[in-house]
Amino acid sequence: MLLVATAWIMLLLVGGGYALDRVLTTAVTRNFDDQLDYLVTSMIVSAELGPNGEVVLNRELADQRFLEPNSGAYWQISGKGFEPFPSRSLWDRKLKVNQIHDDRDLHIYDSDEFVDKGPRNADRDPNDPGSQRLRIAERDLKLPGSPVRWRFQVAQSRETLDAQIAALRRTLVRSFVLLGLGLIVMVGLQTWYGLLPLRRVRTEIAKLRGGRSRRIEGSMPAEVAPMVEELNALVEHNDRQAEEARRHAGNLAHALKTPLSVIMNAAAAGQDDLAPTIIREARTMRRQIDHHLARARAVGRRGSAHSRAPVWPSIEAVERAVARLYPNIRIDVDGAKDLIAHIERQDLDEILGNLVENAAKYGGGSVFITASAQAGFVEILVEDDGHGIPEADRLRIFDRGVRLDSGKPGTGLGMAIVRDVVEIYGGTVSLEESEDLGGLLVRLRLPAAA
Repeated sequence: MLLVATAWIMLLLVGGGYALDRVLTTAVTRNFDDQLDYLVTSMIVSAELGPNGEVVLNRELADQRFLEPNSGAYWQISGKGFEPFPSRSLWDRKLKVNQIHDDRDLHIYDSDEFVDKGPRNADRDPNDPGSQRLRIAERDLKLPGSPVRWRFQVAQSRETLDAQIAALRRTLVRSFVLLGLGLIVMVGLQTWYGLLPLRRVRTEIAKLRGGRSRRIEGSMPAEVAPMVEELNALVEHNDRQAEEARRHAGNLAHALKTPLSVIMNAAAAGQDDLAPTIIREARTMRRQIDHHLARARAVGRRGSAHSRAPVWPSIEAVERAVARLYPNIRIDVDGAKDLIAHIERQDLDEILGNLVENAAKYGGGSVFITASAQAGFVEILVEDDGHGIPEADRLRIFDRGVRLDSGKPGTGLGMAIVRDVVEIYGGTVSLEESEDLGGLLVRLRLPAAA
């Protein structure tokens, strides 16, 4: 930011300074030329013919420098066939007269001719050429009664003009240098002050990482506050995930402790049915591990913005799989086919698989699946024509290990896994009575993907 700002400031100041220098230099030079024009006009007004046809001035010009030799201000009147009529300041010098061009209009130009300032002496620098660069204004005209075209010339040393321009440029350069330094310092202070909240955020993050605080505290500017809020939300999200991971690990350890104790006690007692006991308890352990792995997988995926699963392909895949397991069950599907839920496809397949398989297993032979969009959610209804579930047991069925029909094979963990995974993704699952089929209706609601 500092480098870019400095580059732009320097570019603008150089460009603006150059343009201003051109404008002011032109104005000073024009004012200088106007004085020369005034002097030429004064000479012409004062000119008259002498007795021999030469030009003389009936009054001297007011500027006293024209009377002082080598003063830097000169005039001269020239005509073909006549000796040039110079000012006293020219002394023994003459201004050059270029007869090639016609100066009937005022002509102003810089001349490379040099007029010696005076005789050299011992105190004078031998390297000093003792010369002046002139700016000359000239005009040609014929006086009344004279056939000769006379050239009126006024010359002044450019030292005065160059000194004014040099002083102007020094002032301009100094002003722009100070302005540039001031702007760069201001940009530096603005950048330092503007980035100060980010340094505070860095310090707070260091405290957070070092365990000295649990969130980024303190008021922040409006431009930084949204980032701080997102960082705090991210920290809280990570804390919740870590807490859930610790809780799942504790639950898994507690769930495995009892089967392991049974196996160890049976082995220590030397029971005859040790092998069946190990197999039974190992199955229990495996079910618990599957359950917690499903929860852990869902927790890890729920924060992903790319968790998107088309609903209709999952319904069709589950319908085909369950139809092969239960060929005597009729499964009908209906609803919108363009729905997309904010969930991983594998988790959606597992949820639908549990619900549809339960409907086929415990129903009377018919299963009906409906999908629709409901106010930012994808709603999936799974209905069967079985005996249903009493209202008093509809909440208890989601507890781990609860089975209302022990005559059918099962683990008692399917509905618990469904509830946990759905809630992790921000959805809901509820049990109701089917009005059309008379059995159980499972209402599954999942957030719709943006």
